[in-house]
Amino acid sequence: MPTKNDVLAVLEFSRNRFVSGQELAETLNISRTAVWKAVKSLEEDGHRILAVTNKGYRLDSDSDLLTEEGVRANLPNQYKNLPITVLSVTDSTNTQAKKLAADAAPHGTILLAEEQTAGRGRYGKSFFSPRGAGLYMSVILKLHSGIAEPQMITVAAALAVCRAIEKLTDLKPLIKWVNDIYLDGKKVCGILTEAVTDFESGGIESIIVGVGVDCTTKEETLPPELHGIVGALGEGAVCRNRLAAEIAAGILDSFNDLGGSEIIDGYRARSLMHGKEISFMRNGEIFRAKVTGISDSGALLVCLDNGTEFELQSGEVTIGSMAGN
Repeated sequence: MPTKNDVLAVLEFSRNRFVSGQELAETLNISRTAVWKAVKSLEEDGHRILAVTNKGYRLDSDSDLLTEEGVRANLPNQYKNLPITVLSVTDSTNTQAKKLAADAAPHGTILLAEEQTAGRGRYGKSFFSPRGAGLYMSVILKLHSGIAEPQMITVAAALAVCRAIEKLTDLKPLIKWVNDIYLDGKKVCGILTEAVTDFESGGIESIIVGVGVDCTTKEETLPPELHGIVGALGEGAVCRNRLAAEIAAGILDSFNDLGGSEIIDGYRARSLMHGKEISFMRNGEIFRAKVTGISDSGALLVCLDNGTEFELQSGEVTIGSMAGN
C-alpha cells in the first residue's frame, strides 16, 4: 500500500483531532519527510488537509472524497477487514458487483464509485449519478441457504439507509414502499436489489444490494424530468465515507436477522404510506386503493375502492398526485 494511503488511514481514523508529523512518522515507521510528501500527494488527489504548526495535520471537515481508508475507518470492528473497492467512475456499481460476485467475491464486499455513467434503478429506470454529488454503492451478500421472504432484504436495506441518515444528521427520512427514501416530499435515495444465480444449480447464490443516495445534488443539475421529484440531503449534511460505512454495516447486521420483528417494526415506523390513497397497475389495468398497513413480510396491504383487501408483493405505486415512482 502506498505511504499516502497509510497516512490517509490514520487521518481518517483521527478526523476529530490533529495528528502531529512525529506521531504519523512513528506510527507508520517512516520519516517526517515521507509524511510531508504523502500529505502533499493527498492534497493533489483532492483531499483537504489542515496543517497547523505545532499541532500537525487533520482532514478538513469539508474533505469528502470517497476512499477505501475513509469507509474502513468508520466500519465497526467486525467489518474492518471486508474487501472495499472505490472506483472513480463506473457504469453501475451493481453491474460491477454482480461480476465480482460471479468471480467468488466474499460476503460483505463493498463497491463504491464517485460517478456512474449508467446507474440503474428498478424496472430498467436510470439513476442520475453525477460525480461527487451522491453515494453510489453496492454490497454483496452471500446466501448459504434460501430466503423465505427475499423482499425483506430490500426492506432491511431501506431501514439501514434511514437509520444511517438519522444517526449522522438531524434529518428524518421516510420510506415510500418498497425501496425509495424521501425527505420533505422528494426522493433522496433509491435501492436496487438483484440476484446472482449459480450456473450449475440454478439457485440464487448472491444478492447485490445497490444504494444510491443524493447527497448534494442540486436541482439545476438534474435532468428536466427529475425537477421537483429528486431532492438531496444537503450541502455538508453528511460525510459520505461515514454514510457508506453506516449503511453497509446496517445491511450486514440485518442480513442475519431478516425474520426478526425489529426490522419490519422499524420499517413501518418510517413508512409514509399508511392511510395514503394510491394507484397501481396490474395486468394492464389501473387500480386505486387506500393503504392499510405493511405485512410482516414487507408486502403493502391495501383496500381497493370496491372494498376488496389486497396484498401487494411487488410493483410500483403512485401516492395521490405524487409524480415519479
